[in-house]
Amino acid sequence: MSCTKAYVEWNGFKGTVTINEPVVRYPGNPILTCHDVNEIWGNDGRLYTYTVHNAGMAEVTGANGKTQTIMLFRSHIADGRSVIGKAVSDNGLNAWKIDPRPFLLPATESDLFAKGVDIASIIESEAGGVEDIRVNPVGSGLYVLTYSAYHGQITDRVKVMIAVTQDFKTVVRYGPISEQDMRNVVIFPEPDKNKKWIALLRPNDKNREVAGSGHIGGSFEEICTGFAAGPTGPWEIANVIMRSGHGPSAFQAKIGPGAPPIRTRYGWLNIFHGVRSTMAGNPYTLGVAFHDREDPTNPSKLRISAKPLLMPSASDCLVRETDYVHVPNVVFTCGALAGQDDTLAIYYGGNDTVMNIGLANIQILNEMCNVFRLDPLTGKHLYSL
Repeated sequence: MSCTKAYVEWNGFKGTVTINEPVVRYPGNPILTCHDVNEIWGNDGRLYTYTVHNAGMAEVTGANGKTQTIMLFRSHIADGRSVIGKAVSDNGLNAWKIDPRPFLLPATESDLFAKGVDIASIIESEAGGVEDIRVNPVGSGLYVLTYSAYHGQITDRVKVMIAVTQDFKTVVRYGPISEQDMRNVVIFPEPDKNKKWIALLRPNDKNREVAGSGHIGGSFEEICTGFAAGPTGPWEIANVIMRSGHGPSAFQAKIGPGAPPIRTRYGWLNIFHGVRSTMAGNPYTLGVAFHDREDPTNPSKLRISAKPLLMPSASDCLVRETDYVHVPNVVFTCGALAGQDDTLAIYYGGNDTVMNIGLANIQILNEMCNVFRLDPLTGKHLYSL
């Protein structure tokens, strides 16, 4: 049965979504800003921040049985690097309690590392900042954190790092998921039928370098799969599962994984991001796809909507007149949480500057992937007007 309109509710935030307007924005957006963080961090000038965005999300249940929402947010500090902070809320909407120190800073020798890793290499790889963390639940109360780490000296040299936590207090670093330059890695929350763990990865194309500059070239148009015997790796990069293609598409110039996949009755829900080149810039949008539950890495069983899930608007970056705005026309997610009655809470950064939340309905998202079909490997539309 098709679904073109649905009701959504998240801890008192209620609304209606349709196939034409699949996300309802929270009227209290933004839910977290640099001003909130600077009330806690601002006394240390080294940690004074200008943005709060692109947060990984988790829901955890404490010993008292009470559920809390954890947000691991990215912030630009004064020297241009990014760090990752932690905020906790009882309802996932407001009254966020911010930790007095960042959750994750560029690595130093005093941090915790897994046995056998190259500590000096990790420290070098993270010296330029850490950002865009994903919180990947892998069972038994364990969370694998995947985040981008920038080199301190080589422009745009970036690797995706793996770390592990159980309590969101202690973090153990495992090093890069691959030696290839990469962004945007998410891990499925359970192994496949062959007991292999699966990841979606966005390598920086073929890791081409522009001669003499150290700058990484490439088109960033593909999402690949990765496999490992365990969620911390070692990981093997495998086949391409999504290509953005060309032409009049919201995902024409660039795509990448967004939030970690969520199991639904329609398949594994994949919220990704896409970029389109325009004469006025490169707007980032959110897209939606469903992977087959039993065969999630098979492109022929992947359903993608050509219609974006969320496009940037003026309401996504409400700031003070004198505030810094990092990148205009961007919506970007690193985490989404499933609620009751098919409600999906999407936590997203606006203009790489503030944190927002919007609600979607999983039935509506499934219908979008049925009506606005896109070929996973060519980016061509599979429906007629």
